[in-house]
Amino acid sequence: MKPLPPVNVLGGPLEPCSTAPMTGFFRDGHCNTCAEDQGSHTVCITATAEFLAFSKYLGNDLSTPRPEFRFPGLRPGDSWCLCASRFLQAHEEGCAPNVRLAATHARALEIVSLDLLQGYAT
Repeated sequence: MKPLPPVNVLGGPLEPCSTAPMTGFFRDGHCNTCAEDQGSHTVCITATAEFLAFSKYLGNDLSTPRPEFRFPGLRPGDSWCLCASRFLQAHEEGCAPNVRLAATHARALEIVSLDLLQGYAT
């Protein structure tokens, strides 16, 4: 039996988040997830300078290029599949980035409420 297609937080098909830079746990451009994705990289965000500085401060430097991982580094305006718990943490600290709901995987709702995500929707 073929697996069901991934669903977004609105109940529709999961739209792509970004292919430039390539994102997602599977680096397929979508915020897909699986049991091995311990961080639940399910929230499609649009990076801001404030969020990138916050993430770097916490030890997850998303702005510095890492060619050995084929990672160009994020700039403000880039889309990225973010860990749901990191999104929640950024919200609590007042620096959460905007979210694309149609590209955010429904599994994000296990950690972040739809109401909260909708408050950052673009």
